[in-house]
Amino acid sequence: MFRGSLVALLTPFDGAGIDEPALRRLVDWHIAEGTHGLVPVGTTGESPTLTPAEHCRVIEIVVEQAAGRVPVIAGAGSNNPLEAIEYSNCAERVGADATLHVAGYYNRPNQDGLFEHFKMLHDATKLPIIVYNIPPRAVVDIKPETLARMAELPRIVGVKDATGDLLRPWVERKHINKPFAWLSGEDGTAVAYNVGGGQGCISVTANIAPRLCAELQELMMAGKWAEARDLQDKLLPLHQVLFLEPNPAGPKYALSLLGLASEFCRIPVVPLQESSKAEIRRVMTELGLI
Repeated sequence: MFRGSLVALLTPFDGAGIDEPALRRLVDWHIAEGTHGLVPVGTTGESPTLTPAEHCRVIEIVVEQAAGRVPVIAGAGSNNPLEAIEYSNCAERVGADATLHVAGYYNRPNQDGLFEHFKMLHDATKLPIIVYNIPPRAVVDIKPETLARMAELPRIVGVKDATGDLLRPWVERKHINKPFAWLSGEDGTAVAYNVGGGQGCISVTANIAPRLCAELQELMMAGKWAEARDLQDKLLPLHQVLFLEPNPAGPKYALSLLGLASEFCRIPVVPLQESSKAEIRRVMTELGLI
């Protein structure tokens, strides 16, 4: 099972292309800092503005650099299942451990359509699948009963939950009777979600504070809930300031302060306002990150 602090990995750019040396350094840094898994080319990795060739190349680099030290869950989602299958096949070819697939955004399928989308992906690919439920971006919501139906498919093995509904893991666990990874998709809910039965978080904040995010998850794995709550109290301002403006402008600027990559994002994500930069610097300084 996938668990712990799984970073929603940023994609560094160098001019017009991917900064491959920086991406390799990030992978090594995350593993050294204790990150439990890598999730490249999700929304935080700017998948909407990568070319198909770049998308596959990022997965290949991350898998190659990780070299089996931690699992790699490759972002492969699309509202077009044919495109999602192509990305999944790419992830399999280069050696990823699993794929992450978002619900059908924009075309807005009903619950039967959502199930058929994931069944088509499941039947046409070979890697384990994590279902990404994020109604704020996809508009549609994968209901617990639908997730349970999906979970009957052998290689659908978990969910990334960005619904903000902390009842979900409680309700879904009543319906799903097999080993299954419940992962928060929001740093702010990471502790509360795990109380309800979650096992980890696909984290944006881990891009900036990987050691602290890994420590947070390890405290919960050990049942040290009071200590986890106290650490989450310290991390909460960072969770908040990273999203003052559209993601990943905040995390990329924060990463640039660490000297690990450029703050450059592709349009339509634009550079941060100076006020947002000042807030990020302040919070990172208070946490001792810079």
